[in-house]
Amino acid sequence: MTSIFAPSLSLLQTTSSASSDILGALYGSASASGTNPVTALQLALKSQPKAVADEAKQPQVARDIAAFRKAVAAAPDAKSLLADPVARKVLLTANGLGSQTDFAALATKALLSDTSKDGSLVSKLPNTQWLNVAKTFDFANKGLAVLKDPKVLDTIANGYAEVNWRDSLEAATPGLSKALDFRSRASSITSAYQVLGDSTLRTVITTALGIPPQIAYQSLDAQAKAVTDRVDLTKFKDPKFVDQFTRRYLIASSSGQSAGLVV
Repeated sequence: MTSIFAPSLSLLQTTSSASSDILGALYGSASASGTNPVTALQLALKSQPKAVADEAKQPQVARDIAAFRKAVAAAPDAKSLLADPVARKVLLTANGLGSQTDFAALATKALLSDTSKDGSLVSKLPNTQWLNVAKTFDFANKGLAVLKDPKVLDTIANGYAEVNWRDSLEAATPGLSKALDFRSRASSITSAYQVLGDSTLRTVITTALGIPPQIAYQSLDAQAKAVTDRVDLTKFKDPKFVDQFTRRYLIASSSGQSAGLVV
């Protein structure tokens, strides 16, 4: 079978220095919306603390956060909490699962899974964010104990406001929300399988590397190899590399193009 990557094989031999040159040339260009994506990223990072605080004061966001705190205080157990649609929305959104808030049954089964046991349901889900959240709160063994910590509640409230703020930036700068999320979590990357199971990591990395969406039709191992053949995942421990890679993604996302280079 002919690989879907065949047309771009010659590009994969380009050096990382050439990649830097291309990125440097692109930094002065604007996106289709007329907004310079790199400038938008820099402005977002500079304004983030105040912008997130302001977002938390927005009427709907403030009501959601207040309802979440009230639900945590009143819920007798984690199952009851997850049955509350607003509480579930705030918890999942703050932890990178905002697109899953309508799936109450899935959220309950996944987050009540005992991650300490082999073969737990949550460990089998393709979206690795479920496993991360289940491990963080450990509802199966600790109930609501973790959520009863005021500092944890504050972190979730801030996270919920931050996600809402990031999403509000998308209209002007496509990809900026994921860019900000990726930038904050890139150092946690340990494997290509983790990348493929996380919607933000997958989108940012495959877009920046020019890996086409059709990769989803290949086996998971083939998808993982396509990623590791193009980027050394250990480089994401380097803040400077993450910054460059994030900019590269933004430019590709805004222009609908990617250099498709090995980095």
